[in-house]
Amino acid sequence: TFQKPKEVVKSVFECINKFSANPGRSGHKLSMKAGEKVFEVRKKLQEFLNAEKVENIIFTQNCTDALNMAILGTHVNGGHIIISSDCHNSLARPVFELKNKGLVEVDVVDNNRGSLCATDIEPLLKPNTYLIAVNHVSNVNGDVADIDSIGELASKKCILFLVDCAQSAGHIKIDMLHQHIDMLALAPHKGLYSLQGVGVLAFSIKANPKAIRFGGTGTDSLNLLQPVDYPEALESGTVATPNICSLSAGIDFVNKNFDAINKKIDDLATYILFELDKISNVVTYTNAENVHFGVIGFNIIGLDSGECASILSEEFGICVRGGLHCAGLKHTSLGTVEQGIVRVSLSYFNNFSECEYFIKSIKKIASRL
Repeated sequence: TFQKPKEVVKSVFECINKFSANPGRSGHKLSMKAGEKVFEVRKKLQEFLNAEKVENIIFTQNCTDALNMAILGTHVNGGHIIISSDCHNSLARPVFELKNKGLVEVDVVDNNRGSLCATDIEPLLKPNTYLIAVNHVSNVNGDVADIDSIGELASKKCILFLVDCAQSAGHIKIDMLHQHIDMLALAPHKGLYSLQGVGVLAFSIKANPKAIRFGGTGTDSLNLLQPVDYPEALESGTVATPNICSLSAGIDFVNKNFDAINKKIDDLATYILFELDKISNVVTYTNAENVHFGVIGFNIIGLDSGECASILSEEFGICVRGGLHCAGLKHTSLGTVEQGIVRVSLSYFNNFSECEYFIKSIKKIASRL
């Protein structure tokens, strides 16, 4: 989200100018005001996600940090984890770090149909399976996990369910309680329009992750052991108050304009996918039913994805991403490890003329080959 809503920009200036102090560390008014603002956003997130407890909403450095807390903070020696081929390395690498150390077994279920559901996962269950972890929406091509059915399966089998909502939050309603989600990670700078530099981990009473980072919390300072009460147990060091305030404004913007945001993205993405499919030497990797997330993967046959992205940037001023997108499992599944994929991502602040210009640019590049 290169362009941020004006409400988000305003919230950052207000924070910097009115209460730029360290929340929870001092008794003066600025610090207390900052603490109140952080709590307000925590409460807003609890409502936005329908999470169990406000204190179980944790602010992290980013989505990667949140996923590390979830995976490393709940690991069971000798246990078994199931993940999907859609997983970003932010999820896959902590899991395989545990596997590499001989602490857990891991199975990867392949999402090669565009959607992943409980029937894909159930055959892989073992007596020692304690965690199912999936990306809600692939950052490569928008493939989707049916978190309703997977959550129901996990709940039925008393298995923890972790969902990486980096690409889905803001585009689809999420309900932790009704979808049986035990842990959920957010990348708020995407579909929630916040600044970079803040992530969120939300979790249920059942999950109870342990701390993986240790340090100052502003509480119980004589104790040399980490506090056990949330959120302090998982929030060591200074939180990014301006970024958290930007998230608050971003949630308000999404709540107010949810239908308009997602209808526009759906319309623009549908147009792009339809037009790309008409170009003879272009191959697409996004299913039509998944375009409403605004993520479209494609390639021009015979042209490296990184080179295509570079041409789009240098010659046409268009920002896309080529390569492997920190998602090696997904590219292995799609058979695109050698070429990578060009990914175009859409925001509410894109418009139809930009999409037309993008298609014309792809046609020009493709005609040279």
